[in-house]
Amino acid sequence: MFADFTHSLYKCFIYKDRYLLFIEGIQNTLLIALVAVFIGIAIGMLIAVIRVYHQQTGKFKFANAVCGLYLTVIRGTPMVVQLLIMYFVIFASARNGVPVAMLAFGINSGAYVAEIFRAGIQAVDKGQTEAGRSLGLSSAQTMRHIVLPQAIKNVLPALGNEFIVLFKETAIVGYIAIVDLTRAADIIRGQSYEAFIPLFTAAAMYLIIVIILTQLLKVFERRLAKSDRG
Repeated sequence: MFADFTHSLYKCFIYKDRYLLFIEGIQNTLLIALVAVFIGIAIGMLIAVIRVYHQQTGKFKFANAVCGLYLTVIRGTPMVVQLLIMYFVIFASARNGVPVAMLAFGINSGAYVAEIFRAGIQAVDKGQTEAGRSLGLSSAQTMRHIVLPQAIKNVLPALGNEFIVLFKETAIVGYIAIVDLTRAADIIRGQSYEAFIPLFTAAAMYLIIVIILTQLLKVFERRLAKSDRG
């Protein structure tokens, strides 16, 4: 039995350097998630500011309507469908699916990050806005210099959780022929006719990285709490 298990390990990792597929897969997974979360933050912050500014002043009606439509469409359709449309329709001539996946996940993440930022902005005491206006700052200046810095600090832990969610959601990029961690395991499964080892290896790698990220996030939250008390 031990000999069979050793032979299975050889087929899944050593034979034809199949372990390199896992290395490529984890690199693509982390890269897509990291870039996508930054795209999502940029989109989400912009949408949150537009929606809050419209709520407070009544301005930007058209931009607010576009943002509302964006949020409805993105949050109302499956991520995998959005990814397929992005790759096979909008960027049908693309040869490399990684940048397409980054953009697709970033656009999807932006819809959820927007609500995170909006909650963060609304959590800032209204007295901060009034203080800014009393100093002669415009609404835009008050938002940029006083409200947003405090809102960003409030939502940093939630943004960390968003990255963890994105990291796991990238498991669907195999639909557009990207070798991510899940796709690498599936390729090895098909080549070696061994399902247990490659699939459980992928699951273990996801789990280990998520645990590490979660612990790092907890450390960051504790330091953030200490800085607030200080």
